Amino acid sequence: MFLIDDILLAPLKGVVWLGKKINEVVDKELFDEEGIKGKIMELQIQMEMEKISKEEYDKQEKELLSRLEAVRKAKEGGD
Repeated sequence: MFLIDDILLAPLKGVVWLGKKINEVVDKELFDEEGIKGKIMELQIQMEMEKISKEEYDKQEKELLSRLEAVRKAKEGGD
């Protein structure tokens, strides 16, 4: 009986495992302070090379700094 259960539930277990892995990757990407800092530096270089306007730089920088602040708050609350 357990063998049949294992066979029938295998696809569901696979989907659950895959969901957990995707969640881990997303969390790592969203809460990676160094990654956000790197994006801010890349943004600054793009502005200095005149690939983006000052307005676009300000907009994206504001979003990234907001994310960075949220990550730091989340880490303070989690520790």
